[in-house]
Amino acid sequence: MDDQTNLKKRLQELRQQIRFHDYQYYVLNNPVISDYEYDQLYAELKHIESEHPEWITPDSPTQRVAGAASDKFEKINHPKPILSLSNAFDKNGVLDWFERISKIDERVEKADFVVEPKIDGLTVVLHYRDGIFVQGATRGDGIIGEDVTANLKTIKALPLSIPISNSNSPAPPYVVVRGEVFITLKDFELLNHKLEEAGEKVYLNPRNTASGSLRQLDPAITASRPLTLLTYDIVQIEGERPRTQQELLNLLTAWGFPVVESLYCPDLNSVLRAYDYYLEKRDQLAYEADGAVIKLNDIQLADQLGVVGKDPRGALAFKFPAREVTTKLLDIGVNVGRTGVLTPYAILEPVEIGGVVVKQATLHNFDFIAEKDIRIGDRVVVKRAGDVIPYIIGPIIAARTGNEQPYHPPQTCPACGQKVEHFEGEVAWYCVNAACPAQLVRNLEHFVSRSAMDIAGLGIKLVEQFVDAGLVKDAADLYTLKKEDLLKLEGYAEKKAENIITAIQQSKNQNLPRFIIGLGIRGVGEVVANDLAIHFGSLDNLMNATIVDLMEIEGIGPNIAQAIIDWFQTPRNQELLKKLKKYGVWPVQIELKQNKLEPQVFAGKTFVITGTLDHFSREEAKDFIEKHGGKVTDSVSKNTTYLVVGINPGSKLEKAKALKIPTLSEAELMKMAGE
Repeated sequence: MDDQTNLKKRLQELRQQIRFHDYQYYVLNNPVISDYEYDQLYAELKHIESEHPEWITPDSPTQRVAGAASDKFEKINHPKPILSLSNAFDKNGVLDWFERISKIDERVEKADFVVEPKIDGLTVVLHYRDGIFVQGATRGDGIIGEDVTANLKTIKALPLSIPISNSNSPAPPYVVVRGEVFITLKDFELLNHKLEEAGEKVYLNPRNTASGSLRQLDPAITASRPLTLLTYDIVQIEGERPRTQQELLNLLTAWGFPVVESLYCPDLNSVLRAYDYYLEKRDQLAYEADGAVIKLNDIQLADQLGVVGKDPRGALAFKFPAREVTTKLLDIGVNVGRTGVLTPYAILEPVEIGGVVVKQATLHNFDFIAEKDIRIGDRVVVKRAGDVIPYIIGPIIAARTGNEQPYHPPQTCPACGQKVEHFEGEVAWYCVNAACPAQLVRNLEHFVSRSAMDIAGLGIKLVEQFVDAGLVKDAADLYTLKKEDLLKLEGYAEKKAENIITAIQQSKNQNLPRFIIGLGIRGVGEVVANDLAIHFGSLDNLMNATIVDLMEIEGIGPNIAQAIIDWFQTPRNQELLKKLKKYGVWPVQIELKQNKLEPQVFAGKTFVITGTLDHFSREEAKDFIEKHGGKVTDSVSKNTTYLVVGINPGSKLEKAKALKIPTLSEAELMKMAGE
């Protein structure tokens, strides 16, 4: 055997030994050699690689600290959505979750569970090909994350290759693992102690410090921070997927990943005891935890339960109780949301809660302020719900000095100055100005949406781009856009610009119900818009309608009627309508041609749809029923004629049974229509 071969053999031995000792030290917290001995092994490896740089491989321990800083992070599409979790804040919330998923699949009633601490860190997605770590990303929005591969390599707990040792579980060709990057409480205290001694600014909490450290453009800075990692899920795998969460965690352990601790629970009562256990040892955990994660042990069952929004049904975050402090309420501000709702917030004398300095907190709504008699200048109790969102519980009456000032809701919108709207019996206060700057993007997004003017190719990103460029200040301005305007914007070529302009102009032919929907009048959805169009026949008639005229329509009560009147009487909205009419966007009467071609077998009948249908999407089913003369509403009531039931029906089915409302399958619905 020649010298080169011997040297290569020694190189492989060193890498294997260092990986083993990294695993013992950073994952198991059980080093078997001294730091000096480790340093000698590492120095020998570096020396060989410096003499033979062509032998350096991406998974070598020397490659953990990457070189030059980046000026930006590349975006990565995750192979599957990286979902969040729905929350429960008490045991009733857990019982409600269990009841909901049991109704979807009766196997849940006999299911077992795994409970894990919910680490308050930064979610990361780790890609391995043929056992080699090739890419890592932040969660981002759950669909697209940021490529932080170079920074992740600096974390000693992260295996650069798997399995870490001679394992009976070989690495698959491709696997994507999900975990959490964080800083232990002990390391966080040491880091702050060093910064304090150096006269530098200290950090407030481990979570934000970990997040900021991982997202440094210079990996050398990341390497200087005491980041570590725990894993808990396999996002995707080429090969056989573990059947249970227990098997999954065991497999990750066998590959050499640091794995979150867990408790196996054979039933729901055990789950609740596991939560109590983690709550009791909350302050003994090495890291910040803001709750316990409850997972169905059967992975296939969890997958089959599906997803609600961005939350998988098969798992739940049971949050720990929030922590409270008191501070002074300096003032009350008001935000205008993207839907026009005015929301009050507290401006506080800064106070630290769980390592975070809080200066503002939510006050829920104006009724809450009145009910609690919260006054400016009060000493108030502040909580961080789930250790995240600070909110006011109420005032400390005994601490009052007599200088506190009662608060009154604003009469005009703080964003545009227009008069606000509020009806007795309702919680929310609204700005109904369609051109209000605070809600312009949201109003435009709604106007161009599929259920309204259905302008193909126009979504929120393009709408934001138009607004930011100053091209659009209300919905009518869309119809003044020219191809030349769009070509000046980033991302537009001739064809794309032409298609957008064509789609905008074609929307002038949209029917009256969709136009009414697009106006964004509070309380006026698809059903009410259709009824208004049928009843009044033209926008001119609707504009001149009285409350009495509006309340003649079934389903329109005094609040919705007043909201319609107020919308049309708002000067800025009147100006918008004048502009739309000037640009030829003025549907005169509802388009009934399609309905006239079909027998009106559903005339006088009201339908509600629940669950997933095979033949129709929800929108298509609605169109089908309306085409045959029926009406579709969102909620079951005594006025409902039929409930159309698909796969995985929701609570509407139970309500229909209680009210003895007849149910129809999708096939029965089509048969009734003669199709």
